[in-house]
Amino acid sequence: MRKIILSELITVDGVIEAPGGEPDFKYSGWSGEYFNEEYLSYKLDEVFEVGALLLGRITYQSFAAAWPSRNDEMGFADRMNSLPKFVVSSTLEKLDWSNSTLIKEDVIERIRELKTQSGEDILMIGSGRLAQTLMAHDLIDEYRLMIHPTILGTGRQLYNNIGARKKLRLIEAKTFRTGVVVLVYHPVS
Repeated sequence: MRKIILSELITVDGVIEAPGGEPDFKYSGWSGEYFNEEYLSYKLDEVFEVGALLLGRITYQSFAAAWPSRNDEMGFADRMNSLPKFVVSSTLEKLDWSNSTLIKEDVIERIRELKTQSGEDILMIGSGRLAQTLMAHDLIDEYRLMIHPTILGTGRQLYNNIGARKKLRLIEAKTFRTGVVVLVYHPVS
């Protein structure tokens, strides 16, 4: 059975909005100042240990606009472009990024089906609204929270609209030189 791993860039106050940049958000791009070799190495390992990506519409559109034209020596761009991508959207009609499959209806059932298929785990990056939906249905198997040492005081929060309380068990904690802390949790049944 495949796991769904949620990887979120998040502030100390729980904001997940526009870490890499959305033009309409006051603090767009807030995560950029924390990128360094250690951070990038972690993200590189993350995409090489999974067999697919699960993305919401906004994250998909941002990635699809950026990754196909990128090259890098580490192979991150090639990996992002070659991985199968499952994209959840009720509004998109077609997907142009290679290896992308649209999930428009019966989202929860389709994701449950993906989890039962054989293969490597599925990484969900960002995709806040989708993450909240999957949390509400207890479909997240691992939480990787990259907590950035900043407080924004405004913006979309990760933990809104998740239904009932979620109890977690800490699996790993890692601190980067920039002050970013990675906390890895598994749900407690």
